[in-house]
Amino acid sequence: MSVVEWIFGIVLVIFAIAIIAVVLLQEGHDRNVGVVTGGADTFFEKNKARSVDRFLSRWTKIIALGFFVLVIAINVVAFFFK
Repeated sequence: MSVVEWIFGIVLVIFAIAIIAVVLLQEGHDRNVGVVTGGADTFFEKNKARSVDRFLSRWTKIIALGFFVLVIAINVVAFFFK
């Protein structure tokens, strides 16, 4: 294996681990469905959750796009430059 293949492989693994971590950090949309006891959320708590969810959602899209672009680049390099 050449150095370029090693670098592509390492970067691909980093992207894969990053997308798994970001997806696992996101909370489900049905997180308060089973709450029976009052559990009143404050305005701050609700908006904080939205901002964190929005941040994680944005990074999920960015990392996924980078992952797909990297996979396509690896295939192009492997096909045309071997």
